[in-house]
Amino acid sequence: MKKIILSIFAAVTIFSCNQGVQVTFDDDNSNLIKVHFQNYLNNDMDGLRALWSPDLKVYLNSKTPVGPDELVSMLEAQHAGFEPITMSFGEEGGEDLGVWVQTITYPALGEYPSVTLTQSWFDWNATGKVSGKTIVLPAHIGFKWGDDGKIIEEYHNYDTQEMMAELALSQETE
Repeated sequence: MKKIILSIFAAVTIFSCNQGVQVTFDDDNSNLIKVHFQNYLNNDMDGLRALWSPDLKVYLNSKTPVGPDELVSMLEAQHAGFEPITMSFGEEGGEDLGVWVQTITYPALGEYPSVTLTQSWFDWNATGKVSGKTIVLPAHIGFKWGDDGKIIEEYHNYDTQEMMAELALSQETE
């Protein structure tokens, strides 16, 4: 009887803390991000721009945002300095699951409006065109959606040290 009461208490606690938070994996926003990543891998900057709000703010390991034009310049530099660029998710030696993507919708809470965020985790894999060195960067990118279905904010979190060193080599050889 004690176990039943504890189980009921645990279930009530878990479900009452949820308060309408929804986590999905195969929803429209998650699928749009998967296409967005494919556009990046294909070096299709117009395809990327199609999903961005004109007022997009991108936080690249920083509290200071950049806009879409500056981001596109950085992404083009990546494609100029690396080939191939791939994205993978999974344990080393295990099955490659592509990119882990999930969308979380938080309900309005007091003065805070509801918000929808799509989170992604992956390894950014690329081989430098100059050095021939392959680098693997674990990455997390979060996307905040606007009411119009466009991305209004991106949060990029990964260590860019190896990437920037390779890009510096590329610029030295130009």
